[in-house]
Amino acid sequence: MRKGRKKVYVALVLTFCFCASVFTMIPVGNVQAASGSSDEMIYGADIGFLSQLEAQGVQWVDDNGNTRDALELLKEKGVNAVRLRVFVKPPEDFVWTKPDGTTCMLGYTDTQALLYNAKRAEELGMKIMVVFHYSDHFADPLIQDVPSEWKGASESELEQYVYDYTAYIMEKLAEEGVHPEWVQVGNEVSYGMLYPSGSNQTNDFTQLTKYLNSGYDAVKSVSPNTKVVTHLTHGSGIAHFAWFFENFITKCGGKTDVIGMSYYPYWTSSYDGDCIENVTYNLCQMAAQYGKEVMICETGELESNPTETYELLRKEMNALEVVPNNKGIGVFYWEPEVNSTVLPDGYALGAAESVGDKKLHFTDALNAFLTEPDYLNENCLYELMNINSQKAANVAGGSVENDANVEQYEYAEWNSQKWTFEKVEGDYYKIANKNSGKVLDVKAFSTEENGEVIQNDYNEGWKQQWKLVETANGTYKIQNRWSGLYLGILNESMENGARLVQVSEQAVSSEWFLLLAD
Repeated sequence: MRKGRKKVYVALVLTFCFCASVFTMIPVGNVQAASGSSDEMIYGADIGFLSQLEAQGVQWVDDNGNTRDALELLKEKGVNAVRLRVFVKPPEDFVWTKPDGTTCMLGYTDTQALLYNAKRAEELGMKIMVVFHYSDHFADPLIQDVPSEWKGASESELEQYVYDYTAYIMEKLAEEGVHPEWVQVGNEVSYGMLYPSGSNQTNDFTQLTKYLNSGYDAVKSVSPNTKVVTHLTHGSGIAHFAWFFENFITKCGGKTDVIGMSYYPYWTSSYDGDCIENVTYNLCQMAAQYGKEVMICETGELESNPTETYELLRKEMNALEVVPNNKGIGVFYWEPEVNSTVLPDGYALGAAESVGDKKLHFTDALNAFLTEPDYLNENCLYELMNINSQKAANVAGGSVENDANVEQYEYAEWNSQKWTFEKVEGDYYKIANKNSGKVLDVKAFSTEENGEVIQNDYNEGWKQQWKLVETANGTYKIQNRWSGLYLGILNESMENGARLVQVSEQAVSSEWFLLLAD
């Protein structure tokens, strides 16, 4: 767990002990110049409500006021994938009253509707994610009810039910020629699934892992190339992600292909530690530690503030883009086609505005998907976090003077800890400090290990130019053009105030994460 950063969120309303997970260093691997993602980034939309709203007479209009197919409009916004949920035996009217008394629509989310919506999306060339809730209604961190048809089953019977049901749905999709790119086995399974037997709240992941692995095996038995996603809530919860996957993967042999998260600042901004830096850390750390692809499976912001929603999506896209080795694969907006006026519970985090009786128009929020993510340019500020010490590169004392020392320090969101990358030639960048405007420089043209790193006005010298290279470990190395050596920490120190110097490629302190900074 990172120190010096705001303390991360612990639980929603549940309280229990988290087991801290220590970052495990992986031996240094080969490096290559970083170039950003070469694969198509997934810009997705969860559209579970769509067909039910259409049946109720809701229509969507384009910028000219013409009634159009909502999926086609989403595609024009850059959406290239859809996320579809499925419930075991939802109520016949697809309406559910939650334990708190709130009434909500479920969307048409039985097997038949899943097949219809999947084929409809596929005909538009969209990729598909299927989300198994393993319940008759929404499953989330607080509610993971066993389906009514599975009530009273033993743990071993539930394992078999998960397998059989998952395989059945996958087979039905295959019969229609649909092979999802991704399948979520469970939804927001932070604290387990199929309560109470699948709960992990006592730090025992044994039964939960059996359920998740049963679903994984069923998916692969029908569609071996489909990637299975394990999806947790609260994407900026560093301790939570470390705790969950240390237990699930390392201790219990859990199976997954992709690590996913929800990130809703609207719901979680009151939690200390809720910030895009922590989201980026989780994305990078999970990809590096477990060698998995990572994605943001759910996100959203207020329908009444499309500018803020646009900015959130851009931040998330940029955070995914900076995950080394193309492991950050995409983001899904949860129900962008809705507006609070057409939902019984008034859910207000869609991306559409009401323009008349049952007529909706997409706001500019999703325009974020129409432009590629920013990567190593003046639009992004980064924290340079050393993997060994978990501390950030900082200009000592916040100095704006030439020749000022550069050190490591616990991250505190100071401008002296935020940096931009600007390409100058080939694969080389100048790395400029937000506070001072000056760039990282090697003192006195040193070509020796432990040569000091300082800040200076940019003068186009090679000693002020750096190459960002990716390692097989899922980290970055920052190589100086003049010396060929790498940015690191003097004597591999873990202490605040330790000097940044240039080190060999093999040095323990030569690996870094780039974390998107607010």
